[in-house]
This record gives sequence, C-alpha cells and structure tokens, in this order.
Amino acid sequence: MLDATRLRTPCLFDKIVSADEAATLITDGMNVDVSGFTPSGYPKKTTLALAKAIKAGKKCRINIWSGASVGPEIEEALAEVGGISGRMPYYAASNKTLSRQINTGSVTYIDQHLSHFAQQIDYGFYGDVDVAIVEAAAINADGSIVLGSGVGNTPMLVKHAKKIIVEVNTSIPLTLEGMHDIYICSKPPERTEIPIYHVGDRIGSPYVSCGLDRITCIVESDIVDHVRNLSAPDEASKKIAANLVDFLEHEQRHGRLPQQMLPLQSGVGSIANAVLMGLAESKFDNLTMYSEILQDSVFKLIKCGKVTQASGCAFTPSPTVWEMYKENPELYRNRIVLRPLDISNNPEVIRRLGVISMNTPLEFDIYGQANSTHVMGNRMMNGIGGSGDYMRNGYLTIFSTPSTAKGGNISSVVPMVSHADHTEHDTMIFITEQGVADIRGLSPLKRAKLIIEKCAHPDFREQLYDYLKMAQRKNGHEPVDLEHAFDMHIALEKTGTMKEQSKEEEHYDYTRRFTA
Repeated sequence: MLDATRLRTPCLFDKIVSADEAATLITDGMNVDVSGFTPSGYPKKTTLALAKAIKAGKKCRINIWSGASVGPEIEEALAEVGGISGRMPYYAASNKTLSRQINTGSVTYIDQHLSHFAQQIDYGFYGDVDVAIVEAAAINADGSIVLGSGVGNTPMLVKHAKKIIVEVNTSIPLTLEGMHDIYICSKPPERTEIPIYHVGDRIGSPYVSCGLDRITCIVESDIVDHVRNLSAPDEASKKIAANLVDFLEHEQRHGRLPQQMLPLQSGVGSIANAVLMGLAESKFDNLTMYSEILQDSVFKLIKCGKVTQASGCAFTPSPTVWEMYKENPELYRNRIVLRPLDISNNPEVIRRLGVISMNTPLEFDIYGQANSTHVMGNRMMNGIGGSGDYMRNGYLTIFSTPSTAKGGNISSVVPMVSHADHTEHDTMIFITEQGVADIRGLSPLKRAKLIIEKCAHPDFREQLYDYLKMAQRKNGHEPVDLEHAFDMHIALEKTGTMKEQSKEEEHYDYTRRFTA
C-alpha cells in the first residue's frame, strides 16, 4: 500500500489510478519510453494492462524505447498480442516472441550504441516522446523521482515526455535512495566536459527532475524485476579468468599498467560474470569499476573487499544480489554510483579514466574483428549494447569467450565474421580458455597467425591455417578469400559433427567444399 514514505506530498495521492486506467493514455502509433536496463528498474503493471486491452480488441501498436532490454512484462507481453511496431535501441534474445518478430521483419528494430540514444532523443532526431512509463521507489514533494536499481535513459526520457506515468513499486528498498547520480549534459554548443575524474565522483542529483505538474498519473506496483541468478562458472570460464589475470599481471610487470589497477568494465552474461569473478583470487586489491551494468560478481567483489568503488547505470537485482544487498545496504550504497546511460558509457569519461574494457562476442575472426549481434550474418541475437562504447575508447580492450560453442561443435574463431560490430581498428586483446592473443601493433597476417595459435580450439586450428594459406594466394595487405570465407564459416560449424572421422576423411570433406 502506498504511503507517505513513497508519496511524499498529499497531492500525489490524488494522481493514483489503476493500471487499466493508465493504459488508456497509450494509443496507436505512439512512441512510448520505458525506464529500466537489462532488465532492471522497468515498469510492469501498465504494459501488462495494455497487453490485456489489445488482446481484448484495442487497436494499438507502439514503438518501445528504453535504456536496453527490459523484462517480459513489456517485451513479451506486448509482442505476443502484436502490440509492438518498433524497438530501439536494444533488445535481448531471451524475449523469444519479440526476437522472432524482429527477425521476420514484423517489428522494426534499430540497433544502436547505447551512449548515443539519449543525446539523439535530446537532439530531436526521432520525434516526440509521447508517453514515458517510469518505475520508481518514491516521489518527492517537489515531484522529483527516486529510482530503483536501474537508471538507463530514464532522465532524458522524462525530460522530453508529453505524459508521464510513474509506477511506484513497493518492493524496491527505500535504502537505495542516495545511490543515484543524475546528470544531464547540455546540448552543443553549450556542452562542457563531464567532470568525472575518479570512479566515485558525484556530479549531479540523487533524483530525476520531473515536477508535480508533469506527472500524469501514478500506478501502484509490487512486481519484482524478472532476473534469475547467473549460472556458476564452468571450466572454460575459469581458464579464461586465469588467462585474464595472467595477462594483467604481465602488463604490470612491463610497465604498461600502473600498480594500482585502472577501472574495469565488464559486459553482460554468465561468461562475463564468471571472468570478472576470477579476480577474487587474484593479487589485485582496491579495484574500481566504471561500467554499464553491475552483475552478481560486482556485489561479491565488494563484499569480499576487492572492489572499493563501482559506477554503472544499473545493477541486475537477481535473488543472490538482493540477498547480499539486504544484509548490508549501507556497504553497497557507499560503494556504488548509478548514473544515466549516456554518462556511464560516455567516451570522454571512459578515455579520461583509462577504463579496461572486457566484453564477450558471439564470434571473432583471425584478423581481429568481432561480431556481438548476428548469427550467420543475418539473424539478430542481441543488440550491440554498450560494448562498442567501451571497446572503441578503452585503455585496453579485451574480448573473451570460450573457443567453441554448442558443446564444442562450433568454432568461435572464424576466418571472417559474418557480421562486423567491432573492426580490427578497435580491438586489442582476445582471450579464450586456450590462451591470449595480444594483437596490438601487429600486421594482419601476424594477427591471424597469433589468434589461430593462441585462441582457436585445437580441433579447428588446421582448418583455419588451411584457409589462411588459401587466402594468401590472393595477395593483398589483408589476405582474405571472400569467395570461400563464408563456406569456411559453415565448414567450421560442421566440423564438430565429424570429430569421429579420420583425419583423411575430415580433410577430404573440408577440401571438397572449396574445389568446384
């Protein structure tokens, strides 16, 4: 039940409506912005009510804008009733119905670097923000909003929204108040530098500026974020983590990293979480993070004293995280800063702080290009997210992934990526459980040989070397055989089904693909 701890002036109680009433504010063709980030701090009641109304016959297809992916109460619920027309700037394949609709073209999806979206809304590039639906822990007497575990693009969406629906969620601990640092950049030509010089610097307000008169209505909610615990690290992830630690120690010994480690950034998912958790057993202390999303491992590293400051735009409130947080909320509130997405991912700050960027691709090729988004070049798996923001601007940029996928049947190292999100101009280090390939300062041919030697699984190295020899016959600065690169990509997927064949049979199957 909402009370004065959540609604901090009496007039706010007059704005309370049911979710069904709030959903009537959303009509066909609108641009509807929702708070939240992967999937943390997103609204639930209003979109569920809208989906119910559409199923009952309401004609309504809308464009969903957000910070990143959100939970099934938005993406799945609305996709299942045909309620989504367009989606920006990110989505995750875990929402199966929306994924299918994007890949069949019934939903228009525009993939973007996440640091770009808020400022492009501010510039007016995409038209009006018709409605913003914001999940909040509380609303202050002046109308400013206390957010929960996710900031994302919420401040900019609120700034531009014509109508604002606030879902006040009573399941959000009020002890989160004070963790946020809300700062909105001015537009050019008035823009100045973002004055963040250390990970823990606070430069804004703990609240999202809004105003009582701009809040159209309030919906009470108690639905928790749809976040599961991440899987435990497997053997490959543990080896990758050990290789990462060895590499960082090597860089320190050679004077390329200071003894006090530079801030770290880590991507999303079980592999990234496991790799980051490998730092718990390392010699590194007083670690800091300047990242986008703060996963389970960050809370564990704070709890054990390894991480002293962590900055992000959200944290994933899995059951494990909430359990740790509730044990000692003061510990985490003093060490975590939650910022808007265009600040957490801002190239200026990433470069100034010297962030070490660590992300996980779907695949990478022998010349150093990485694919974060598309399977076989055309099927969207996940948006690019913030990986490009960090990998283009990091002090060190590290891609880590197991050398194989699908139970060892597919090589993660390929002759040429089927879709390039990160070119060889943006990448530096590749790490698999097999080893580390440091491609800084290497020519294309040297990069290719090193990546095959250090990162490819032994089951696939011979084929990759054979491709490289074939490509070298074409000459050129970067020896690529476009005629056969895609066929080779397919061959590497099929090799796993041939592991029981003899070497002669396997070689025959491979060469047959390239002799017409």
